[in-house]
Amino acid sequence: MEFDPDFTHIRRKDRAVADEAWIEAFLQRAPFGVLATAQRDQPYVHGILFTYDPQRRVIFMHSATEGRTIANVRLNPKICFTVAEMGRLLPHPHARGFSVEYSSVVVFGAARLVNEPEEMLYGLGKIMEKYAPHLKPGGDYRPLSGADLEGVAVYCIEIVGWSAKRRQAVEYFRGAYRFEEVITTPR
Repeated sequence: MEFDPDFTHIRRKDRAVADEAWIEAFLQRAPFGVLATAQRDQPYVHGILFTYDPQRRVIFMHSATEGRTIANVRLNPKICFTVAEMGRLLPHPHARGFSVEYSSVVVFGAARLVNEPEEMLYGLGKIMEKYAPHLKPGGDYRPLSGADLEGVAVYCIEIVGWSAKRRQAVEYFRGAYRFEEVITTPR
């Protein structure tokens, strides 16, 4: 797959994060990601659990063996994947100056449907390690085996590029607040 380096261009250089260790750490601790695929000219995004494998520099995720994700990946393996974290909202006297603290990583690459049972088990095992580190295979749940692969599609995202942005205001930013502090339930 050919990669266009302009995909990783960030307009706001003052918010760009070039530190690869920071990017990898953010990918490892992000609890949730959003995968973007496309079928012809129709983009499709959805939230998904994932794990980043720094030794291989790939992302593993899984889905059902039928549905929009697998259909899109089969037609067009090019993907975009993002993780983000919202910080405090930053009020301003003018609405256009209102802002937010955030951190985000955008990954560009190709999703490969994993077919080898050994690699499928490896990817699923990495996902279990991330989301259930306190549970042990063979003790808290049955160890993964070939039987667990029935009806499961495992994807390996081969990363060809990424970009990251971050905005942090000073700790004492006047009036800064968290969304959770002011949100009300709709009536």
